[in-house]
Parts: sequence; structure tokens; C-alpha cells
Amino acid sequence: MMAYIFNAMTHLAIDIRLMAFKFFDLVVQYYPPSFFNYAEKILQNFEDILRNNQFYLQDKGKLRNALACLVNCLLLLPCNKRDVESNEEKAAEKRILHGYEPDSPSKSAGFSFIFHKLRDLVAVLVNCFQDFVPLAHSLPVLDSQSYDCMLSIVQSIDLAVMFYVRWIPKSASLYGVADAAIWDQTLSSVLIKKLFIVFPLNSTHHLSAKGDDKYFVLNILITKIFFHLTEFSWPPSDLLEKYLAFIEDALLGKICRDMRTGKPFQERNLISLLSFIPKLVSQLAGDWRSRLVQAFTKTFKDCNPESSLKLACLSTIQKMLVPEEEVPLQFASDPTTLDYQIAWMRELPKLLVALGDKHPSSSQAVLRLQLQLGQRSSSSSSLEWEYNQMQFALGDLYSTCQGGHTCYGPFVRLPRDCQELAVCCLYYFSCLESIFLKSIASCCLCDDLDPSVLFRIIEVLHSAFQVGRVQITDHISFFITLLSHFRVFPESDVKISNLGTFKSMTSAIDSCLSQMGDKPLVFQILENIIIEQISSKLPLDNTCAMLRILVSLDTKPTRLSEPSIITLSNFLPGYLIDVVLCIPENHDKAMKSTQICSCRFYLLPCFFLFDRSHKLLSLVLTLMGSLIKSSYSLHSGPTQYTAERASRVDAMVSVLLLMHKDVKLRKILSSSKTEINYFSQNLYHLQASKGKNMKLEERHRIQCALDRLKVVTSTS
Repeated sequence: MMAYIFNAMTHLAIDIRLMAFKFFDLVVQYYPPSFFNYAEKILQNFEDILRNNQFYLQDKGKLRNALACLVNCLLLLPCNKRDVESNEEKAAEKRILHGYEPDSPSKSAGFSFIFHKLRDLVAVLVNCFQDFVPLAHSLPVLDSQSYDCMLSIVQSIDLAVMFYVRWIPKSASLYGVADAAIWDQTLSSVLIKKLFIVFPLNSTHHLSAKGDDKYFVLNILITKIFFHLTEFSWPPSDLLEKYLAFIEDALLGKICRDMRTGKPFQERNLISLLSFIPKLVSQLAGDWRSRLVQAFTKTFKDCNPESSLKLACLSTIQKMLVPEEEVPLQFASDPTTLDYQIAWMRELPKLLVALGDKHPSSSQAVLRLQLQLGQRSSSSSSLEWEYNQMQFALGDLYSTCQGGHTCYGPFVRLPRDCQELAVCCLYYFSCLESIFLKSIASCCLCDDLDPSVLFRIIEVLHSAFQVGRVQITDHISFFITLLSHFRVFPESDVKISNLGTFKSMTSAIDSCLSQMGDKPLVFQILENIIIEQISSKLPLDNTCAMLRILVSLDTKPTRLSEPSIITLSNFLPGYLIDVVLCIPENHDKAMKSTQICSCRFYLLPCFFLFDRSHKLLSLVLTLMGSLIKSSYSLHSGPTQYTAERASRVDAMVSVLLLMHKDVKLRKILSSSKTEINYFSQNLYHLQASKGKNMKLEERHRIQCALDRLKVVTSTS
């Protein structure tokens, strides 16, 4: 098939030649390796057709197709080694799938034959473009065919120059230093004398807004070509001034006049210029550096948060503030541009909140930049302080309080990789403030937050505490908030029980507290806080968690103060009764065993406290005995468990039996005969004095309780 295409490309009839390029364009689109198989001959045919300029000014529509084909071919040229490796992998896959022979270049040396052909082709393209310039300026409005031809020409030049700049110097051993120097000299001479000299096109802006847009695109591409060549040689100052002024005007929005479509159009086309900003601000000095940075900052602030231009701006900022090793660091350390660097950092939290959870790729870019800034901010006291200040605006990312209600921020709904970046950023704040930690704590209590993220937050914040970035009071307050406000819900049709998550979180916090330093000192700090929380009538699971933490930090004999023991003795009887009443009794043997284990989980912290303080046990048993005579229900938590007298008595007896089954407590109970006898006597008194007024079922339950109590009284 290629033999017929090549035959048509050299036909005497221009129409047939142009149709051959149009047909070859289809071949390239469906099988790209066909270009590399015949690249030298293809480029030569393009060069020949473009030299015959006697026809294309009259029949620009047909030339447009040929030029579009050239652009598609040059788009296949690799700009770096990674592109070559990618092309090789794709070609290998195609050979495996379709049995093709290795008909595309497998090594970088395979592109050497394109090298000299591109140099000659660029010169022809520049001459072709020059022929269009006076024609375009003579028309009131640039016609679409002329514009398409000029656009394809400049795009082709840009692609060829990019191939030269990005690839040839990395392959000097293949082409020789002399060849590269000739390329550089030839390109610079041709482009400066014939292309760069006509820049900027339509500088007087005498055409319509639509015409301005077309020239803006062409000027953007010419600017790209110009700055690609500065990779090797710095241009004359007068020429450089023109291009710097164009970039400044483009960034400031002074070029496009169409107010309805100007901003989106300009944003799409500015992206290609941003890649040059880091190098320019690093190499330029004085006024131009400041002017470019100022213009760039305006673009960054004004463009839409979800736009591709905003992403490109973030990438540009990353290259300037977090440069790679081979990039000069003059800009990052320049005090004259410090205000702009600070302005960029201040935009990041606002941008994150504005993006919400609808644009995860953009949020990920912002968070990655924020993380890198945090990792490097310690080297600059000014940037470190500014990074630390970001947390005051980041609170909305996690949660806010409006009218007494917690409103969760976009963090909860972001993808896992974004959440991980956001959590890692927390470590690099030099001092995490209380108000920010409160926002994070509220977010951790969200039912929709993945448990792995919750544990990751605890881990990172504890690491930050260990290096002195979180105050001990704030760290403890964060943990207490999680333990006291976490909502535990049982299994239902709507949600799966999160009790396992809560137990794991309690264990993680317990581990962190045990690593905070001297245990007696930590216990001294936490004792009153935990006792206060327990006394505030928390839900059963939260109370149990508080008791577990208290027991973990306590020792035998107990470190509890006298007021704490008194407070606990007044609270624990109601807690013990609620535990038994909240876990329903099951007569199935297997299920009954599970019930006992569940009860024991909630009672075990109390058992440890009783083992460490016999006085506490004595006070609790005495109060439980006095409750038998009381006509009121006892409430230990916000569940307000209003149990009837028989149920309450039955629950207290169950508590005593569970204590009796514990080996350690059984020994301690033997020394509490007075309290147990007091309990038993009050129960007999209840049966004797109130028996006639009780219903049959209630009397039966009281009698059963007495029978069960004999197990304890007979051995105590």
C-alpha cells in the first residue's frame, strides 16, 4: 500500500499529491509505526510539496490537509527517553498481539535518520509561514483556511524544535558534537531572521476580537519555539524583551478582548507558556523576574479552581518552590520574591476547600504540593512560619461547627490517596493549634470516615507529639474527645456495628498514652479529666473506654486519690447494673457464653479497680446493698435505664455472681462479708416487707435472686 502512496506523492498533478498525504494521514492514525518505517522519504515529500508555493495560496484547503498530516507525524517524535521506551513497549505489545515484525525503531539510534531531514524541513516551513504573513495582514479578518495552515506550520516547527532540544543533546554520541552545533546554528539563524522577527503577529490589535484570538494562539506557539531554543543559547536582549513582554501581557489578560469567551480561551492557551516560567524566574534578575512572578501570581489567583490552568500553575509553583536538584535555587531563596511565595502558599488551603470532593485530581495536586512545602519549609524560617499558619484556613477541610452542629468538610469524601496526603501534611506543622486539632477530632468522629484513616490520623498526630509539635494538653484533649464522643451503634439493617472499630481505637489511644512518658505523671494529668468524663454520664461503651484507660495507667495498689475513689464509688453501682441490663439474657448455652463474655468485657475494668482498691469495692457493695431498699431507679448513663425493682435486684445479684466467678475477686469478696451480708439482709427484708404488695412474677424473681445469692453468701 505504501508503494502506491509514494507513487501518488510524486505525481505531477498537485491534487493527486495532496490526496496522497490525506490518505497517508489515515494510515498513520491507525498504524503509527508506518511513519518511522518511511520517515526519511515522507519528510522529503513534505519538503518538496511545501517548496512549490505557486499553488497553496490559491488552494489552501487542500494544503491544510497535508499540513495536518505532517503535524500528526511529528507528534509521534519522542521528546525524551521515556517516550521512546513507551513507544517500544507499545510496539512490542502490537507485535505480540498481531504478529508484526519489529518494524519500528527499537533503539534511540533509530531516530538518527530523521535528524538532518528535520533541519531542512524547518527551513521550508519557516519560508512557507512567511508567505502567509502579508496575506493574513492584508485581510480584515484572518480566514479559517489561512489560519489553519499557519497554525499547522507553527505546530510542526514547534514539534521539530522540541525533538531537537529535548532529544538530540542527550544523544550527542550518536550524532556528534559538530552535527548538533550545525543544527543549533542553522535553526537559530533561520528562526531569528525569518520567524521571530515577525513577532508578535497583529501587534497593533486592529482586527476583531475573534481575529485577536487566532493571533494569540499563533503568538503563543512562536513564543514556545523561541524559549525552547534558549535551552542552548541566550537570545539578544532586545529580542528577549519582546517575548517577555508578551508573556507578561498574556498572564495579565491584556491580549484577548472577548469578555464572553476570553477567560476560558486564554486559560487553555496559557498552559503551554507556564512550563517556561520556572527557568525564566531562575535565570532572570531584577525587574523582569519580579514582573513575571507578579503576572504569574495574578493568573494563579484568577483562574478557575477546577481548570487545567490551575493544575498547571500548581506544577509551576512546585518547580519554583520545591526545585529538583539540578534546577538552580536562586528564586526559592530570593527575598524580593518572598511575598509572592507566601501568597501562593496562602492560596492552597482556600483552593482545597473550594475544590471540595468533586475534583480529586486537583485536590491531590494541591495536597502533594503542600506536603512537599512542609517537608522543605524547615530550611526557611519565613516559609516555616507561613506553612504553620496554613492550618487556620485548613480547618474547613475537616469540619466546622455551625449553630452547634458539626458540618463535615470534603476530607471525609476525598479518595484514600488524597486523605493520606492530607494526613501526612499534619506532621510538618511546627505547632498544631488547639482549634485545628478540634476540627480534626470532629472529623474523626464522622460515621462515614474509613477506620483506617482514623487510625492513620492518630498515628501521625502521635508522631508529631513525639517530636514536640503538639502540646501535651492538646494531645490528651484530642484523645479524650475521641473516646468520649465516638458514637457506637449496634448492628442494624442500616449500618454495621462499629464497636470493633471503637475497641481498636481505644487500644491505639491506650498505646499512645503509655508512650507519652512517665506513667505516674501521665496518670496524674489524666486522673481528674477521666473521672470528670465518667461522671458526666457517657454512653456505656464510652464509659468502658474511659475506665480501660484509667486502669491501664493505674497500678496496684491504686494511685487514685480519695476524692476519685468516692466519685467512682457513687458511679460504678449504676454502671455495673446497666451493663447487666443492657446485655439481654439468652437461655441458649452457646449464646449465653457470648453474653457472659460481653458482660465481662465491660466489667473487667471495674474488677481491676476493685482488686487495686478494696476500699472502692467495699463502698460499691455497700451502696448496692442500700439500693435494694430504695424505691428509685439508679441511672449511670444517658440511656436513663428505668428498670423495675425486680429487674434491678436481679441485675445486682448477677453482678455479684460475675464477681464471684473471677478468681481474684472471689478472694477479695471473702473479706467483704459485712457488705455482702448487708446486701443479703436488705434483700430478705424487701421480700418480707413488700411481698404481699408484689405481683406473683415479681415475688418469684426476688426469690430466684435470693437463691442465686446463696452461691456467694455460702462461700464468703
